[in-house]
Amino acid sequence: MPIKAIIIDDERLARNELKKLLEQHPEIEIIDEASNVDEGVEKIDLSHPELIFLDIQMPGKTGFDLLAELERAPKVIFTTAYDEFALKAFEVNALDYLLKPIDPKRLADAIQKLQAEIELERASLSGNVRGPLSESDQVFVKDGEKCWFVKLEEIRLFESVGNYAKVYFSTNKPLILKSLNALEERLDEHVFFRANRKHIINLHWIEKIEPYFNGGLLVELKGGEKIEISRRQTVKFKEMMSF
Repeated sequence: MPIKAIIIDDERLARNELKKLLEQHPEIEIIDEASNVDEGVEKIDLSHPELIFLDIQMPGKTGFDLLAELERAPKVIFTTAYDEFALKAFEVNALDYLLKPIDPKRLADAIQKLQAEIELERASLSGNVRGPLSESDQVFVKDGEKCWFVKLEEIRLFESVGNYAKVYFSTNKPLILKSLNALEERLDEHVFFRANRKHIINLHWIEKIEPYFNGGLLVELKGGEKIEISRRQTVKFKEMMSF
């Protein structure tokens, strides 16, 4: 089954050149293209590609801005003429980074890497893109100039901070412009549990559970955070954890 891809680049010649190079790779099916971020977001939401070839510098909004607008980030191969962005691209853990003019050998290497990752995921996933976000889905988090691709399984905690949510993964705690209620609607309830008004915890990251005030519980996560499970949510928590 070919890998469905979209090319997002403001230069028509660059898009055509890449399409020509990809003729040598029937395993990649270009299903659409876009010339700016807004058009790109629209087409990604419409056709759910597994891969995007993404330019970084585009008029108005950058490729990083595009990723920040997506709920679910597909695989990304950056294609750009701007060498200084290379480091930043790798910081966000993109699959690969191709410098224009694109070298066919580098493109072949990137596609090989991509195929290995996608085959692995297809083997373990049903591929239901419209259901809740699964643990193996990766999301793109942008906080100021810093950007990350994060698999949901790596996120141990979401904390409400006004209109924002603080996302805890590794040693990072960036803020995203999303409410806890909006996140709760999209996350798998069997993995991410609303502990109280201010916190959603990843159940797989719980290290310790102990009784707390007013019939509630206190859980300690593997990252060291201690989160109270409210009395109301404790009933639901005990049912889920079968104790």
